[in-house]
Amino acid sequence: MKLFPDVSTFLEIGPVVIKWYAVLILTGAFLAYYLSARNIKKMGYSTDMTDDLFFGALLSGVVGARLWYVAFYNLDYYLSNPLEILMTWQGGMAIQGGLLLGAAYGYYFVKKRKISFLRWADGIVPTILIAQAIGRWGNFLNQEAFGGVVSENFYRFFPSFIKDLMYIDGAYRTPTFLYESALNLLGYFLITYGLGKMTKSRKRGDLVYGYLMWYGITRFWVEGLRTDSLMFMGLRMAQVTSVAFILVGGLGMMGIYRKFFKKVKPVILFDLDGTLLDTEKAIFASYEQVLKETRPQLNVSKEELLELLGPTLNQGLAKYLKPEEIESAIKRYRELNIQFHPTHVTMIDGAKEVISQLKKDGYRVGIVSSKKKEVCLLGLSLFDMQDDFEVVIGYDEVSKHKPDPEGIFNACVELGVGHDEVVYVGDSASDVEAAKAAAVYSIGFVLNPDRKAALVASKPNKIIERLTEIPSVLKEDISWTSSTT
Repeated sequence: MKLFPDVSTFLEIGPVVIKWYAVLILTGAFLAYYLSARNIKKMGYSTDMTDDLFFGALLSGVVGARLWYVAFYNLDYYLSNPLEILMTWQGGMAIQGGLLLGAAYGYYFVKKRKISFLRWADGIVPTILIAQAIGRWGNFLNQEAFGGVVSENFYRFFPSFIKDLMYIDGAYRTPTFLYESALNLLGYFLITYGLGKMTKSRKRGDLVYGYLMWYGITRFWVEGLRTDSLMFMGLRMAQVTSVAFILVGGLGMMGIYRKFFKKVKPVILFDLDGTLLDTEKAIFASYEQVLKETRPQLNVSKEELLELLGPTLNQGLAKYLKPEEIESAIKRYRELNIQFHPTHVTMIDGAKEVISQLKKDGYRVGIVSSKKKEVCLLGLSLFDMQDDFEVVIGYDEVSKHKPDPEGIFNACVELGVGHDEVVYVGDSASDVEAAKAAAVYSIGFVLNPDRKAALVASKPNKIIERLTEIPSVLKEDISWTSSTT
């Protein structure tokens, strides 16, 4: 075994040779994967989905990069020596081909799963600049992707290892690999932290378009300095592709494409208690009766009762009862709550009218509640609303409860949609937290002024004090996710 037997080789074990070129490309790909996985997780998706996409896109990208190089470098030679097409470790990859085939696989992957292509692309594409920046150092160690002849004095401020390796074919060459690597790294930070974090008005897809413009301009300039460009009909293919990237990115940033596509209507999911039905009196009466029967000496204040709105029964009763008492107390609570429904539950002003208007306008509506489904349906039936919702997800249909986003995800599955365009309306901090965990847009509805401070502190995307405000909120020109992009 030989470690670093020559400048372009990382490891040699008998006949097996591992080139720095391959090591650096894989290192860049892994770093891009790591950054992408963090972004995708913030969108409410599992890392398993990122793994599946990354593996397929990486393979597609490698194949596309190699085929692009083969097609435009010397197709006749490779057709005569087909086995050499597989020898990627010797160099010979064209990033444009990799981007195109990798993007095609990504589009297939997300559309099959009803995911927004541009939303995922915004989280992934800018990280490719990191992979490209690292990969260019593989070109350096292979002594390829260089520019024209320069004097030795040109390298007077460069490290000696760069100067030495840029002495190729009897002359010092322009380090175009370094120019592109540095510009790619700069582009990543400008797009991710400049355009991505500081631009409040950006739209979904803007980070992708920013990448196309930045990389297109960078590559067009750098390619003009290189002496080993892939040519087609007298033109440098990388520059032709770069012009296409710049045009596509520029038109995208100007919003031209959005004019040709109908805006997707979000799915509207509601919490039930305190959002559509005013169940506070029924909840308070049920808790007071259960605690009176179980702990007669307790005197629960109004403020303490307010804190029981939102959490599950198990969480609420755990504050006052022993663990072994909770199961029977929950059973008793549910019996009482059902009894109190006809006399203690009222419809919130505007609820029926808003739901009717939303459905008329083409919105799909559903419920995700911390109550058992049968109790949800009972409450809705009191006001003849049990058939107004396409899906009702209750406490008994999830293994994890709010603020976990499982209920929201389950509702999307039943509706056959992804969660990239979803609005969740609720009246408690746990509702808002569930929406944030799912990375969907949250509307905090203030029913009880005593609970407004806690709701505001949870920082929903929008605060409303009347349900009739919802239709006007939906007219905003944003994407319906927690980041609004």
